[in-house]
Amino acid sequence: MKTTLSLLLVLMLVSGLTMAQKSPAGYVNPFIGTGGHGHTYPGATMPFGMVQLSPDTRLEGWDGCGGYHYDDTYIYGFTHTHLNGTGVPDLCDILFMPTTGETRWNNGSDGKPGYGSHFKHSSESAEPGYYKVALDDYNIITELSATMRAGMHCYTFPAGTASNILVDLFHRDEVLESSLKVISDTQIEGLRRSRSWANNQYVYFVAEFSKPFTSYEIAVDNQTQAGLKSAVNNKKNIKAIFHFSTTAGEKILVKVGISAVNIDGARLNLKAEIPGWDFDLVRKSATAAWEKELSKIEIEGGTDLQKTVFYTALYHTMVNPNTYMDVDGSYRGRDLKVHKDAGFTNYSVFSLWDTYRAYNPLMTIIDQKRTLDYIKTFLVQYDQGGLLPVWELAGNETNCMIGYHAVPVIVDAYLKGIRGFDTGKALEAMRKSAVRTDNAGLKALDQYGFISTEDESESVSKTLEYAYDDWCIAQFAKSIGKNDDYKYFIKRGQNFKNVYDASTGFMRARSNGGWFSPFDPFEVNFNYTEANSWQYSFSAVQDMDGLIRLHGGQENLAKKLDELFSASPKTSGRDQSDITGLIGQYAHGNEPSHHIAYLYPFVGQPWKTQELVHRILNTLYHNDPDGLTGNEDCGQMSAWAVMSAMGFYPVTPGADFYVIGTPWFSKVTINLENGKKFVISAGNISDNNFYIQSATLNGKKYAASYLKHTDIMNGGELTFSMGDKPDKKWGSGKKNQPVTAITDNLIVASPTISDASKSFIDKKEISITGLEGASISFIAAGADGKSSVQPYKGPFSITETSKIRFNAQKKGVSSPWIYAKFTRMADDKDIKLTYPPANQYSSGGANNLIDGIRCSPDFRVGGWLGFEKVNLEAVIDLRKVKAVSTFGAGFLQDINAWIFMPSQLEFFVSDNGTDYRSIVVVKNDVPKEKEGTILKTFEIQVDPVNARYVKVIASNIGNCPPGHKGQGGPAWMFADEVIIK
Repeated sequence: MKTTLSLLLVLMLVSGLTMAQKSPAGYVNPFIGTGGHGHTYPGATMPFGMVQLSPDTRLEGWDGCGGYHYDDTYIYGFTHTHLNGTGVPDLCDILFMPTTGETRWNNGSDGKPGYGSHFKHSSESAEPGYYKVALDDYNIITELSATMRAGMHCYTFPAGTASNILVDLFHRDEVLESSLKVISDTQIEGLRRSRSWANNQYVYFVAEFSKPFTSYEIAVDNQTQAGLKSAVNNKKNIKAIFHFSTTAGEKILVKVGISAVNIDGARLNLKAEIPGWDFDLVRKSATAAWEKELSKIEIEGGTDLQKTVFYTALYHTMVNPNTYMDVDGSYRGRDLKVHKDAGFTNYSVFSLWDTYRAYNPLMTIIDQKRTLDYIKTFLVQYDQGGLLPVWELAGNETNCMIGYHAVPVIVDAYLKGIRGFDTGKALEAMRKSAVRTDNAGLKALDQYGFISTEDESESVSKTLEYAYDDWCIAQFAKSIGKNDDYKYFIKRGQNFKNVYDASTGFMRARSNGGWFSPFDPFEVNFNYTEANSWQYSFSAVQDMDGLIRLHGGQENLAKKLDELFSASPKTSGRDQSDITGLIGQYAHGNEPSHHIAYLYPFVGQPWKTQELVHRILNTLYHNDPDGLTGNEDCGQMSAWAVMSAMGFYPVTPGADFYVIGTPWFSKVTINLENGKKFVISAGNISDNNFYIQSATLNGKKYAASYLKHTDIMNGGELTFSMGDKPDKKWGSGKKNQPVTAITDNLIVASPTISDASKSFIDKKEISITGLEGASISFIAAGADGKSSVQPYKGPFSITETSKIRFNAQKKGVSSPWIYAKFTRMADDKDIKLTYPPANQYSSGGANNLIDGIRCSPDFRVGGWLGFEKVNLEAVIDLRKVKAVSTFGAGFLQDINAWIFMPSQLEFFVSDNGTDYRSIVVVKNDVPKEKEGTILKTFEIQVDPVNARYVKVIASNIGNCPPGHKGQGGPAWMFADEVIIK
């Protein structure tokens, strides 16, 4: 018994030593994020590689953005490009699939037998740079690895004379142009040019087989073309299959080089990076590359689960942006032309709305050289495309998301000492992005200091994010001595003040000179980007001092933060799949919330940040496929975890400090490019001991709840002493709290009209509210156009359609003049709705349908009444019997927003409001599948009928039709004006 126990102890000790000595890459689990809504892929890629060789299991749908989802059990094939956790699908180019048996051109997505195969996760494995799976339908083992610009496949076949390797250039998105050519019995080449998120993506390829094929077939539109050695088709379906005779366990290798430039580039990339046929060498080289990158941060202590979460997160920050340049320096630029000799590595896939927050600041610490190449790529894209990138993919600007967040990436890097780029051109490019007269929102921003619901959708989020970006431009301008630019942009950096509603304590949409109503901070609507007011009301990181003042002091803002984290986790309004990982109304699954847990140190309560960060790390990051609470978003979700696990976070990129949270490990060592090391140590740390009791920096007492960037880059050691109870003195106090503040060129916030509803009957009272201590002036112009500037002394009434302008002045500073228009309705009818519209699309209520004001084609900017799944049923009281000969109503269709025309309209009349008779039915003739924004007024004339009451029923189609992206989900119907003449 003693001998058995001793042996067991020895085995446990050896096992423990082995686990303790596991390398960083050994902790990476590429399956994290492949389930749930993480949208990652498990396949083989190099750090920042151009090739992402991975299985495709899902062809469409939001959770198929990365091509793979862990819930699936069917593999269509293995493609060479993939996106890392995005919210829009694309890539998955150049599909290879090993098969046995008869030729099948169908992939199996229609339920009929296809070339794809079922698989089990028990036979699937992955590690950085390597993927393996057994294809159950064929008894084939597939192994994948990659170099920077080439992929290598290893297929282990069973015995047979009908072993095949299929190539599908039609797979996934719309093909614009494709070609495939057989060069020899071991080599093929081709092109796939396609359109999806990227409007015009080029992928040239050259593939070589380790064994000659015995025969082959080429199919166009799934029809075999006898005798073809090549096929070229625009917007057509090209596939090929190559036949081999194999013995049991025989391996056939395929190596594939890709290029966005041309066939010669793909061939050169392949020859340079995989000259031979040693699959194990390619795999080992990929592993070595990953070990080198991941070893930039070394961790000690913690559990295996924590280490796996950490190193997988670090791994996910290093799979993109992707190298987008051939080995000879050629690349396809933002103008989609071929360029060469850039003098830097050109990159692609810039998800900047996401990554500027934590991913890019992380790179300023651990990868400054690559950060400089990102900036040089930005500036070249500005030269080639006219603007800095917003969301660039494969040389295409997708213009996805909001803001111009290349700006904080450039500014943060520059102010942290990353130089070597043209600062004059950088400022010019920033200005060009920020001041554009062709952009309605930016034009309004310059004119009014905020974006209104009438100007653009997502107006609150845009106002807030533009303000932050503009503050960044101001910091950059100041640092290079451009004082006029500094003054201009530092004023714009304060525009968050114009959307802060003091009466509610929330950032709220402006509409017609007042506030958007009705207001519900829990409501997800088109005034915010993938969020609600709760999640955007703390977005003034460039001027936290100013935000504190708006709330009336630190205690009040702290209370507001407490309310955020303790609020009900339910949202109202639109169903927004990105809003996940809720703690109260804090939504960790989407980026606008990411900084909020770190705001407590600004109000003197850092221990609350420590508790929240510890909770988020432990509850919202897991070692399983559903281990991410939201989209990976090109490394941002993981960058939050990496930064937070080290113990600090970049709340305000563009500032020179990080806010301290709480470390996750007993020791973290950052190996800097300058040869120095920065160490974060945490004594007595445990799952319960996550509160900081005290700290030292390089042996000296450190009481600040923030850390300077220079302290990290100079090397040294930050040591924490941890405990199980908060120390409310550490990190608080005036000198120890982080501060961001705008102190010069201060603006006066714009005043607001209390009731901004655009129409009225008889008369309307106008009440204007402004900043405390400010005086207000106004101009009211009626139908005669006469007007003059008057001091506002109190509410006044208007009795005719009027335009009103007003502004505020304080201490010699004036706000912009704000504009509002109020239309007097004809007082000849009333309207009642049987079913109310959705709150976020209720505009001015039922009267909106009879006010004579027609809406903008953009349903998101207000005015329309939106009905989800229910009918529009309205009764119009004409107040007396009248002869009516014209009936009608206006509607909008935008199927990409799930909005469809009614299937029909039926009009009824009544003399008493109880007994109705049908007069006319108008059928819809707009196809349900018709794309674009379509406005249609259904209007029909009949022989005059006498009626006091008119009822209209517009029939909602109910659910999105078959073939639509939202198939089976509730459909919307948007109505504007009911016409009765």
